[in-house]
Amino acid sequence: MSVQIAQVTAEHHESGFALDTPSPRLSWRFKETEAEDWVQMGYEIQVKREQGEEVYKVDSAQSVLVPWPSSPLSPREIVEVRVRAIGATTTDWSSITLEASLLDSKWSASMITGPTEDASQPKHPFRLQKRFTLSTVGRARLYATALGVYEVEINGGRVGDQLLTPGWTSYNYHLNYQTYDVGGYLQEGENVITAHVAEGWYAGRLGKAYRNIWGDRLGFVGQLEVDKEVIVSDDTWSVLASYILEAEIYNGEVVDTNPADAHVLNATILPFPTAKLISSHAPPVRRVMEVAPVAMITTPEGKKVLDFGQNLVGWLRINRDLEGDGDMLLRHAEVMEDGELGVRPLRTAMARDIIKLGGPTKGWEPKFTFHGFRYAEITYNGDFTPDDFTAIVISSDMRRTGHFTCSHEMISKLHENVVWGMRGNFVSVPMDCPQRDERLGWTGDIQVFAPTASFLFDTHSFLAGWLKDVAAEQKQYDGVPPIFVPWTPPPKDLVNPLGGHKPKPHGVWADVVAHTPWDLYMAYGDVQVLEEQFESMVLWLEKGVPRAESGLWSGEQAQYGDWLDPKAPPQFPAHGRTDYLLPANAYLVYTTGLVARIARLIGRQEADKYQADHVRLRALFRDEYITKNGRVTSDTQTALTLALWFDLVDEDQRKHTLGRLEWLVQWDYFKVSTGFAGTPLVLPNLARHGALHLAYRMLQEADNPSWLYSIGMGATTIWERWDSMLPDGTVNPGQMTSFNHYALGSVAAFMHRTIGGLAPRDPGWKSALIQPQPGGTVTSAQTSFDSPYGPYAVSWALNGEDMTVNISVPPNTTAQVMLPGVNEMMGSGKKVYSVKWEKDARWPPKGRPGPQSVLMPDRFVS
Repeated sequence: MSVQIAQVTAEHHESGFALDTPSPRLSWRFKETEAEDWVQMGYEIQVKREQGEEVYKVDSAQSVLVPWPSSPLSPREIVEVRVRAIGATTTDWSSITLEASLLDSKWSASMITGPTEDASQPKHPFRLQKRFTLSTVGRARLYATALGVYEVEINGGRVGDQLLTPGWTSYNYHLNYQTYDVGGYLQEGENVITAHVAEGWYAGRLGKAYRNIWGDRLGFVGQLEVDKEVIVSDDTWSVLASYILEAEIYNGEVVDTNPADAHVLNATILPFPTAKLISSHAPPVRRVMEVAPVAMITTPEGKKVLDFGQNLVGWLRINRDLEGDGDMLLRHAEVMEDGELGVRPLRTAMARDIIKLGGPTKGWEPKFTFHGFRYAEITYNGDFTPDDFTAIVISSDMRRTGHFTCSHEMISKLHENVVWGMRGNFVSVPMDCPQRDERLGWTGDIQVFAPTASFLFDTHSFLAGWLKDVAAEQKQYDGVPPIFVPWTPPPKDLVNPLGGHKPKPHGVWADVVAHTPWDLYMAYGDVQVLEEQFESMVLWLEKGVPRAESGLWSGEQAQYGDWLDPKAPPQFPAHGRTDYLLPANAYLVYTTGLVARIARLIGRQEADKYQADHVRLRALFRDEYITKNGRVTSDTQTALTLALWFDLVDEDQRKHTLGRLEWLVQWDYFKVSTGFAGTPLVLPNLARHGALHLAYRMLQEADNPSWLYSIGMGATTIWERWDSMLPDGTVNPGQMTSFNHYALGSVAAFMHRTIGGLAPRDPGWKSALIQPQPGGTVTSAQTSFDSPYGPYAVSWALNGEDMTVNISVPPNTTAQVMLPGVNEMMGSGKKVYSVKWEKDARWPPKGRPGPQSVLMPDRFVS
């Protein structure tokens, strides 16, 4: 059987174009194969450069992040690379074209802008334009970025397919720039380049009150290099008004389809950014799919509302020229409330687009905003049909890597909702929600969700880039990572009514500095992310954590604790039943031990110190929170789960602690009783400690609060609250109510690892653990993951007392297969196992009725 390379990559870059690394490491993934036990023994790399061809033959099994064999790339250099892998058979050659970015070259272009505007008001979008003449057209590259968001046209053609460029970064430290191959847009003779610029995240309103957080002047810098000719942004460019009259992230766009003649001014030069300009490796935001309406609703008030059948993130496109005058109003929302468009949960975000009619509308869609919605209300004095509109779905365009389905339709639907929730919330930064006046990069959400995210999509460049901003802002705030990044403090001349603009330290949230780099390392095997983020980890432990004299957390700092514990009062989501400091201290102990492990892995001398700190803090935690027999002072599912999962109880206490957790799960009739801190771990914890029947029973619970409750209520993404919609179909009355919040979707990690039976055994999936664990009423499952080495796949099915398992393992890897009566290592190829399977006699487990709850229903979705 032949073995072939599926793709060669450089670093974690999506294509190898515009690399910001002069010595890029190379990787190659293999295609699925039936070749048994194929192991790479060596590889050949051909590097074709202007000065000639270089050939490197290396005896090595390494196929992921192989060191760059040649001399460093020069700025703008183009290199052709071919790779083949050598084992029992030799693969065909596979190639990639690499092109270096500007690297550290000094820019010739200036940052230019339009006229000064009232800083207290939204910024009007404008256009910057330059006419120029070319005698010939050869290799042509445009390097561009903005303070704000931008889009470029050359000779009337939109350049590239990226959206909302340059994206959202901590603009004081990092500013991404884009590189475009524009040879196809240029012509001999006269040309015109136009840049549309709007406020975006840079100067637009974020949160409930503040504008101009990073600056009050929008700007654009562009450097067009055509052969040896360079056209740069400077004060010879013209400023023109835009047909886009308003463009805000929260409020949407206002567009004039029949604009008046533009007034022409000269551009003004701004100081060049002090932030480091980076050609990001992260995949940009793009259109990723289109969704047609499934119905048109006429509301009690007579409004026309399109239902797209899916809560999504993006905008509407108008598919034909709609006649009429006046304005067309497009309003967006996730739900209907009292029969009308449910805009109350949007808070102050208007989430609307206005099209001033009189000109062509066919093909119109917004440029510089986005909405989170399932429903779109169309107000227009003419006639239209659902076919006149299409929803455009946008996302950071990460490669899809993980898939899961199973025989239980609602669990499969839950997984699908997790994917949609991630897709909608990964727009330049890992947002908490995409629709209301927030859309911020909350650290706690991604900290609990990163393992799931990195199974579903290739997140390395996306999250590694964001972590650099976390570290940069953490330095500014005395070691405290902000609760969301980029941090959005008010401008210095404003008074913050909340009292000061420095972020407050929060356990679980701030622990992202260690947990998420580790999750990336486990998913992709790249130790570099640990090395780059290690200073951030140390800064948090040494300066950021406000400690009592003992070394545990000081009780003076309020905590989010087990945020959104379903038994907390709706208006006080941090007031859960778990002592608010317990999760922070549990995480502190575990994080300290994790940093010790990381330090040892990367050869840092701090390893012994943090290991000793971990042992000391673990003892302090037990003294503070755990009884001699293993009860935890906060008698909650979260407290017990953290104590067990983070190994905070001694071996002789573990049985008692687990027994109490099992008792509480049954006492709560298998409803979820955990918030942010406990939810990602409660099911894996039960499975790890022999209570798989309880884990499945919780997952299959039908009533609120539970994962499947939202499915029964028609959810198509993961909700922020367990009861974002109440059982009677009304929307939770709290203002903090989102229907697209991915954090509670961390349950998908349990589906992948336990139900599907697929997990990394070694960092980066050099070896996998294949151990499906059937339970509940699930009778079959299919799971796959396209790893850095190639695709792993597991499918299993039960037939009476028999269990059939189909496994596929990529070349140059192994898998430990653990099934009833089987524990063996498997090399590459495909294999079918047939084993005896014995149904768990404990299924279905029963709840524990109290004295007044003997008639409590014991319902689950079978």
